Amino acid sequence: RDFLSVMVSVVESALPARALVEQAVKKRHEVDTSGEILKFESGGLPWKGHLFDLEKELEIDPPVKYVLYTDQAGMWRIQCVSVEGQPFTNRLSLPEAWRGVRDEELSEVTGIPGSKFCHASGFIGGGETYECVLEMARVSLKQAGAN
Repeated sequence: RDFLSVMVSVVESALPARALVEQAVKKRHEVDTSGEILKFESGGLPWKGHLFDLEKELEIDPPVKYVLYTDQAGMWRIQCVSVEGQPFTNRLSLPEAWRGVRDEELSEVTGIPGSKFCHASGFIGGGETYECVLEMARVSLKQAGAN
């Protein structure tokens, strides 16, 4: 890619994305008192690199464990934050009992109505509403003793 196309990408995508991630980081205690859950109003945001940078710059401790956002179909997602430099290692995966489970069975296992799925590796899950995925994150933190 030429220099101009790289600069256009930075100005049109990276800088606005960083601002949105920073806003979410600063509001994380409004989402949950633990400060370990971020909320984005929509998905498609390149957030990982910005989150790692902001955690260092702002000395965020404890680090963020989960990011909540909507997908293109409007389903709410909960995604685990990976360990920096280790994209397949989560800071805190979703509970093992949830992994690979879907729909009504997942709602029963989690005790959270509206739970839709949890990936077999535990890195991402989905729910019908924001409240559902927020509760999934809170229960995951509680089960792990992270709070």
